[in-house]
Amino acid sequence: MDEDEWKEHAKNMLKAELKRRGIDYEMLVTKLKAIGVDENYNSINTKLNRGSFSFVFALQCFKAIDAKEIRLN
Repeated sequence: MDEDEWKEHAKNMLKAELKRRGIDYEMLVTKLKAIGVDENYNSINTKLNRGSFSFVFALQCFKAIDAKEIRLN
């Protein structure tokens, strides 16, 4: 895969986990704040739409939504 394909894959993974849990970006903002991460709707929207975000951000999101497992396929 090239760089753009990796970004697309990362974006789709995180968006799929949010969708499975019925969590929209506003809810994610609230959940991230609850674990001490200061993000806003626009920053989350930008990161997820472009697909280039840090692994730290992804881990924070997975923790905030209480994901126990991450599907890599």
